Amino acid sequence: EALRNVRKVSGATLVCKRGPMGAVAFEGAIPDSLDAGQSGPGFPIEVFNVLGAGDGFMSGLLKGWLDGEDWPTTLKYANACGAFAVSRHGCTPAYPSWEELQYFFERGIQRKDLRNDAALEQVHWATNRKGDWSSMRVFAFDHRSQMEEMAGATPEKIGAFKQLCLRAAQEVAAGQGGYGILCDGRLGREALYRAEGTGLWIGRPVEWPGSRPLMLEPELGPDIGGLKEWPRDQVVKCLCFCHPEDDAETWAAQEEMVLRLFTAARRSGLEFLLEVIPSKVAPVDDETTAQVIRRFYALGVCPDWWKLEPFRTEAAWARAVAAIEENDPRTRGIVVLGLDAPEAELAESFARAARQPLVKGFAVGRTIFGDAARAWMGGAISDGEAVGQMAARYATLCKVWDAARAGAREAAA
Repeated sequence: EALRNVRKVSGATLVCKRGPMGAVAFEGAIPDSLDAGQSGPGFPIEVFNVLGAGDGFMSGLLKGWLDGEDWPTTLKYANACGAFAVSRHGCTPAYPSWEELQYFFERGIQRKDLRNDAALEQVHWATNRKGDWSSMRVFAFDHRSQMEEMAGATPEKIGAFKQLCLRAAQEVAAGQGGYGILCDGRLGREALYRAEGTGLWIGRPVEWPGSRPLMLEPELGPDIGGLKEWPRDQVVKCLCFCHPEDDAETWAAQEEMVLRLFTAARRSGLEFLLEVIPSKVAPVDDETTAQVIRRFYALGVCPDWWKLEPFRTEAAWARAVAAIEENDPRTRGIVVLGLDAPEAELAESFARAARQPLVKGFAVGRTIFGDAARAWMGGAISDGEAVGQMAARYATLCKVWDAARAGAREAAA
C-alpha cells in the first residue's frame, strides 16, 4: 500500500529491492503481488560487509538506465553491483569494473564469498589498475652488487651516482609518458624518493642481489610488512634465478618466497613484476622460459609484469607469450632486459621482441650506465659528463626500440 501511495503522488517508476530475491520495477499501477513487477535476478552470495550496498546497487541501476537498457537488465546490473559490495571488504573499492561485471555474468557464481574467488579477484585487480603503460622505456639502475664491485665505489658514492641516473632519465623523458626507472631503496633511496611525482613509471627491487634460493632485502622485514610503507605507484620487482631442472628443494624454497611476496604485494595494493633469467642457471631451449612461467601461474602467482631475457628465436618468444596469455589475458605485459649487451646486439634483440604485442618495451641498465659509472667512481668524469653520456645512450636505445616497434607494426599491417 505504501508503494501505491508513492506511485499516486509521484507518478515515477518505482524500484523495490528484495535482497537475494532480486529487485522489481513498477512503471504503472502497483499490483497486489511484488512478483508481478518487472524483475531482475538476485545473486545468492555470502553477506560479509553491508557498507556501500545501496550505493553499489544504485551504480548498477544508473548504468543500465543511462544506457537505455530494459528494466530486467538494469536491475540485473544493480543487484550484481550490490552483491559485490556486500561480499567484499571496502565499500567503493569493492565495486566491479564493467569488464569484471561481464565476466561475472558469463561465468556465474563459483563460490558465494566473492572476495575469496581467486579468478574473480584477479579480474577485479587487473581491470582497476591505473595508468597507461602500453609503451615502456625503462632505465634500470637498481643494480647493487654490480656497482658495489666497481673501483672507488662506496655506499655514499653509489647513492649520489643513482641520482645522476635519475637526472639522465628525466632529461630523456622530458615529462612524456611511457618512460620509467628501476631503482632500489637501499643504495638508491634518495633517487627513489626524488622520482616520486615526476610521471615516471617506478619499479623497485626486493631480492637480495644474486641470491639463490631467493632471499629478500632486509628492509622488508620477516613478514614482508615493509611493503606497507611503499607509495602505491611503486612496482614490486623481484628477480628469481630459476630453471625447470632445479631440484625439488630449490624449487620449493623459491616458490614459497615468490608466493609470499606476491601475496604481500597484493595486500598492500602494489603491482608486481617478476623477472626470470633461466639462462643464468643452466642451458636453455625455446621451451625453457615458458615452463618457468607456467609453473609460477600454477602456484597462483599472477604478475602484473614479466621481465624476460632477450630470446634468440621467434619460437622462444612465441612460447613465452603463449604461456602468459593462456593463464592471464589481462597482464600488463613484458619488458625485455639487456644483460649488459652492446647497443648493436640490443638493436637485434629489440627487433625480435617488438614483433610480440605483449612486449611493451625494455628495461636496460648497464648498457646505459656501465661506462659512466666506472669513470665517475674513479673521478675521471664530472657529474654533468656522466649525466650527458647516460642520457645519450638512453635516448639512443629509446629510438632503437621505437623504430623496432614501428617496423613490427608496418610488417603486420
